[in-house]
Amino acid sequence: MKRAPRTRARLVAVLAASAMLSAACASNDDGKPAQQTKAERGRYTFGALGKQPDAGEPVRGGTLRFADYAEARSLSPAVTYATGASGGSALAAVYDVLMRYDTAAKKYEPWLAKSLESSADLKTWTLKLRDGVNFSDGTPLDADAVVASIAWYQKNKGADTALLAPNLASTRATDDRTVVFTLRTPWATFPAMLAQAPGMIVAPAAYATKTFEPIGAGPFTLGSYAPQEEMVLKANKKYWKGEPYLDALRFSWPQSDRSKLDALNDGTVDVTYMRSPDVVDDAVHEKHPGELTLTGLGNMVTINTRAGRPGADPRVRRAMALALDPELDTARAYNGKGLPGKEIFPPESRLHSSVKPLGVDLDGAKKLLGEAKKDGYDGALTYMDGTDPVSRAKAVVTKAMLERVGFKVTLDLVPSIADRTAKTYVEHDFDISRGAASISESDPYHRLQSVLNSQSYGNPGGYRNPKMDALLAELQRADGDAETKRILDRVQTLFNEDVPLVNLGASAAFTAWGTNVHGIVPTDEYMALFGEAWISK
Repeated sequence: MKRAPRTRARLVAVLAASAMLSAACASNDDGKPAQQTKAERGRYTFGALGKQPDAGEPVRGGTLRFADYAEARSLSPAVTYATGASGGSALAAVYDVLMRYDTAAKKYEPWLAKSLESSADLKTWTLKLRDGVNFSDGTPLDADAVVASIAWYQKNKGADTALLAPNLASTRATDDRTVVFTLRTPWATFPAMLAQAPGMIVAPAAYATKTFEPIGAGPFTLGSYAPQEEMVLKANKKYWKGEPYLDALRFSWPQSDRSKLDALNDGTVDVTYMRSPDVVDDAVHEKHPGELTLTGLGNMVTINTRAGRPGADPRVRRAMALALDPELDTARAYNGKGLPGKEIFPPESRLHSSVKPLGVDLDGAKKLLGEAKKDGYDGALTYMDGTDPVSRAKAVVTKAMLERVGFKVTLDLVPSIADRTAKTYVEHDFDISRGAASISESDPYHRLQSVLNSQSYGNPGGYRNPKMDALLAELQRADGDAETKRILDRVQTLFNEDVPLVNLGASAAFTAWGTNVHGIVPTDEYMALFGEAWISK
């Protein structure tokens, strides 16, 4: 069996980790058999939630306890995929970001940067840095440090290298405070790259030796780290926005979202990040303050479209799509608390398309499968998922929905996320597999390019269609919501026709905190910034 080259294998493993985490977390989290409850739409308002009491002037001191979703085993932005579901908030606390996504205004704004301006053709972006910003080791965060950090990130195959490498022609320091990015093609949402891992600027001393040291310009520095137990970050008193109010941040990683919500309710943690639909639903209705984030393609079935696999036949892919019912999947696996649907962007999204997705058509699925069988296909499929109770429930309902139209499904339940990652993204040893793309409202191009572009390392199904590649190139250039939506309508149309994968729903993630917690700033990829956070007495 063909294996990816070592550098590619490392990159896809980083990309895959976030997809597997996202897929795993969209679940009924209490371990009990899910009830068949029909999903209720319109339950949520996305963005800032809950009422935060006015506590007056900020108070100094205290440790903010964060029950996070996943552990950042490394504070290197080139190793840990920087999202809210994979330890990204800890990285942002150490490094800060050049740009920040304002979730209320729905636009990118300077953070560590002073400004970011583009040329008319969106191919040249000029970044101006603030004066007087230093790394925690006292060295200046200047233009040379930015250029060197981004080069280091790409050399070490950080996850977004897959987007940067083919698009970024050059990164130049034209003076101490100015960096000019020259792109090969127009890129309207390029600021997103600087709000994520590439924009977490690492001090030169961090990678000067063989042993990486987490040295950044963020509000916190590494205090202590006990793997699988806790990570403590201590305040950087020379932070560029002023000394943080908090003395420290303490990250821990409870196994279940239910236990995180319980800990928030009993006051043993101050902040938590949750994605399990039933727990998110409870937390929202309990009116906790926080930020509720919507992502598209949050619950999908990846199809291996490579030669020799059943999914290479478009008729088989379409038969799968017509057979799979998002409402039934949600009722069986998530107790009806998810956001089921086959559209890339759900009705709750500002990017929701006027193009209707494929529906459920059992007769149509049987007909297409029958045609494929006449041409020699035996109807056999292998479905891969995890071994936890919710993954088993998803596997059982998926098998039943496919077999009712004539497929013969064998379950491949793999306990380790690492093994599932290898089989899906490196070895390509699967027919269909449960996953997620988690497409953000802020930058739909980023994840759509990753999962649908024919040359992308993050495209586990090997889907190839020149028409889709061309549409994604147009999406990269799209400037503004109106143009973006017009192109996304065409993406949805081709998605319906060619079925690169089967979408079963969106997901909602909730960063919730106690009423005595103030000053948390949400940003891109459902991360949070803590430099101005404080705890009232």
